[in-house]
Amino acid sequence: MSETKQLAEFVANLSFDDLPIEVVERIKFLIMDTVGISIRAMHDSESTPSLLAANQAMGYLGGQCRVIGTHTKYTPAGAAMINGTLAHSLDFDDTHAAGSIHASAPIIPAALAAAEMIGADGKKVITAIAAGYEVQIRLSLSLNPSDHYKRGYHPSATCGTFGAAAAAGLIFDLSADDIASAFGIAECQTSGSMRFLADGAWTKRFQVGYSGHNGLIAATLAKEGFVGPMGSIEGKDGFLQSYAPNPDISRAAANLGTVWETMNIAVKPYPSCRYSHSAMGAIAAMRSKNNISIEDVEKVEVGLPHTGWRIIGETDESKRKPTGAVDGQFSMPFCGAVVLREGTMGWDDYDKLLNDN
Repeated sequence: MSETKQLAEFVANLSFDDLPIEVVERIKFLIMDTVGISIRAMHDSESTPSLLAANQAMGYLGGQCRVIGTHTKYTPAGAAMINGTLAHSLDFDDTHAAGSIHASAPIIPAALAAAEMIGADGKKVITAIAAGYEVQIRLSLSLNPSDHYKRGYHPSATCGTFGAAAAAGLIFDLSADDIASAFGIAECQTSGSMRFLADGAWTKRFQVGYSGHNGLIAATLAKEGFVGPMGSIEGKDGFLQSYAPNPDISRAAANLGTVWETMNIAVKPYPSCRYSHSAMGAIAAMRSKNNISIEDVEKVEVGLPHTGWRIIGETDESKRKPTGAVDGQFSMPFCGAVVLREGTMGWDDYDKLLNDN
């Protein structure tokens, strides 16, 4: 059986009773983490006003679906896009380390919007989120995230579209064939560029939110009978062959239902790129243990993996002297200096310290 078919069968047949209790509890925790981050982003993210204005201009205002942090309702597509973008706007959202992927930002908003479309209950939503996580993470593992990054792609966005389609498809009670079709529709919308690292751009947060939107669109089209290509994951010109030079296709559907990658999703201690966190934690621990003040420090040397160096360590001006929150989130020098000075790091530190020499 093809990997596309195996994943589709897994999603179509998954029920709440199949989920280990620790998986259910983990998902509840991740939902609350995502909601809390999104509320803060609704009020304090610099990209939120333009995001909401654009959705209103496109006619997404006035539907039946909730957007986190406001009483205003939007269409399902608008809610999935906005909630997904909010969840990723602070770069505080959860991660799966081996997959190098932000798991919840595309999945939870698509599941919530789909649930409000048909009135699904909480158990259905939790089951759908589990399905989305397991699909999304396995695809990222199959790509080999480092290879995916080198090609200029962002796995949270590319793989997130499939995970969101899986989550929405389960809520819609799609058959395995229809979910496979939804994967085909998702594949034709897959995007997400690492170019967000330039110019303090806001596209990283948007492309992750938009992947949730696109996954919901894919599942809704399949629900209404629209036909997507089968074999979109492993097939010729499919996702894995197109987006990585040497994908490990066997990982795409490995150990479904026995190994729950959901349990390897971790929440973030700091609102910055995850590649910076080991060093930040080490600096905080050394500072506390040795009662170090920033005035005592001449320099700090940090080692990073190759992919981490490319994202947060290269010695261009935006890394050495970031001027905005996005540049700061992807600057090891800035994040390390903040923790050295403050002992920790929170969202407010960007406004407070970016212009502090």
